[in-house]
This record gives sequence, structure tokens and C-alpha cells, in this order.
Amino acid sequence: MAVQRMDNVLIVVSDLDAAVAFFVELGLEPEGRTPVEGRWAERVIGIDGARQEIAMLRTPDGHGRIELARFHTPEAVAARPADAPVNTLGLRRVMFAVDDIEDTVARLRAHGAELVGEVVRYEDSYLLCYLRGPEGVLVGLAEPLG
Repeated sequence: MAVQRMDNVLIVVSDLDAAVAFFVELGLEPEGRTPVEGRWAERVIGIDGARQEIAMLRTPDGHGRIELARFHTPEAVAARPADAPVNTLGLRRVMFAVDDIEDTVARLRAHGAELVGEVVRYEDSYLLCYLRGPEGVLVGLAEPLG
């Protein structure tokens, strides 16, 4: 087997502090924050002169991670449209299981999150919703029922 696990998902942001606060409020746990630069980093990402600061956060179960990156050089490039709908090609959202979807939505709204649609019930399995969080990233929430 080639894949052992999914290590992390990278989200590039312009305000690292706000993005960290959002994901900590969601329930992720900070693992660390560090500058990333140098020839090795440039070679990995294919951008000469890259200088960034990253923050790593993990899910409470320790299996999932979000890497947040703020590029100092070169300046990050904005996706168009900024609030692309869910059916736009490419990586669209990251989904988290939560124990109380209504409480989670309320707490994240204090960090600027907005519901994309509504909180809906899927059969007797889940309450589901999509939020638009920092930098327009789509975050899905799923509350298991039963």
C-alpha cells in the first residue's frame, strides 16, 4: 500500500492570527508555529524566494491536521471568485465532525463565519452545514445523530 495516512491540508491565508483563532474555536489544537524559508522550501513548493510562516493545528483525536500558511514573499495570489461556490473545480471544503452543530456555528460566527446554506438533517444520520470561514474557505460541519 502506498498511502499510510493523510498528513494535513494546507490553507493559505493573509491573516494567520485570525485563521488560527477560527480553527482553535472550532476545536483544533495548536501544535506549533514557525517560519519556513530557505532553498529546501523553495525547491519543494517550486517558488524561488518564498518566505512564509506556518501554524499547524491538529484535531482532538490526533489523526487530522490543518496547516495554515501566511506568505510574506511572494505575496499570496487570490483565487477568483473569492467566494467560489461549492461546485467550483478544485479543493472546495474541509469537513469536521462536531458534537453540537448549533453551538459550533454560533461560536464560529463570532469569528466571522457565515452559513452558506442552512443546517439540515440527513435522514437519521447527521445534521450538516457548510460555513464560509477565514479567507473564504469552506468548512463543513457534521453532527452525528443517535
